[in-house]
Amino acid sequence: MLVIRLFRVGKINQPAFKIIVTDKRRSSTGGRFVEEVGFYNPLKKEKVLKQERIKYWLSVGAKPSPTIFNLLISEKIIEGKKIDVHKKPKEKKEAASAPAGATASQEEKPKEEKPAPEKKPAEAKPKEEKPEKKEEVKEAPKTEIPPKETPIVEEKK
Repeated sequence: MLVIRLFRVGKINQPAFKIIVTDKRRSSTGGRFVEEVGFYNPLKKEKVLKQERIKYWLSVGAKPSPTIFNLLISEKIIEGKKIDVHKKPKEKKEAASAPAGATASQEEKPKEEKPAPEKKPAEAKPKEEKPEKKEEVKEAPKTEIPPKETPIVEEKK
């Protein structure tokens, strides 16, 4: 399967990319590719694209990488909606994915679930007693131990 993707060239801390058409199974570091169809320098925001060749390879069945897809859309070579390239952290997904209406329904669900364990008092009481004993043991040593005092050392003149 053919892919249109970036091929890094340039020095350390000075990236520049060739836009190439290559076989997906081949390594991008080998330097072997089917055709070079453009150039991209992110430091200078310089883009050189061969529109005719890119359209040809897309018509043949080459798939652009997500970054190249977004680049082609911004240059108006193809039409469509951009793809999210960067992965989002899991915590932000949960907070962002829950709309305001869903938070209200989530608050109601725990209230409904709480009465269910209260219907079985025999099971709930032993579970509650065990943590209380552990808490008492933890609190007792904290209050009994006095803070250590450091001796005052007099300076010699």
